[in-house]
Amino acid sequence: MLALALTADLTGVTELIPLDTSEEPFFYNFKVQCTSCREVHPNWVSVSRYESNEVSGSKGEANFVWRCKSCKRESTATIKNPPRAYSQSSPPQRRNIIEFDCRGLEFTQFKPDGEWIAKGLESSTKFTGIDLQEGEWFDYDEKAGDEVSIKDMKWEIIRA
Repeated sequence: MLALALTADLTGVTELIPLDTSEEPFFYNFKVQCTSCREVHPNWVSVSRYESNEVSGSKGEANFVWRCKSCKRESTATIKNPPRAYSQSSPPQRRNIIEFDCRGLEFTQFKPDGEWIAKGLESSTKFTGIDLQEGEWFDYDEKAGDEVSIKDMKWEIIRA
């Protein structure tokens, strides 16, 4: 089991989570490495919990199926649960966002493409369309009358 973990400094917002519904699925973008030959795929790969792919020679399915070009082994990754929201804390704490059951592969790097949502810490204002690709995000909470931000993000892929 692998988990995507986040540590971030949230100011004025909490409950940061990817927008991930069946109508608007979130695609988790990773660099992937074969655990057999250690070959790293040169491109980013996308995994969605709403996609299901057949596993060769099996009746099973996985969210992501990949065949290594070097050793020709087929590997899979399955998202175990819906994503968990990252809550504001001081000091910032590392928390798992989502967990994967990986067979024959490891995710080595994460790219936070896609839309994220959060809510105001004091006001419960809903913030949508949050883009974390630049490594930080700033906005203004009208209800609270204060600036809100997400910064100092650190993404880790850890053994769960």
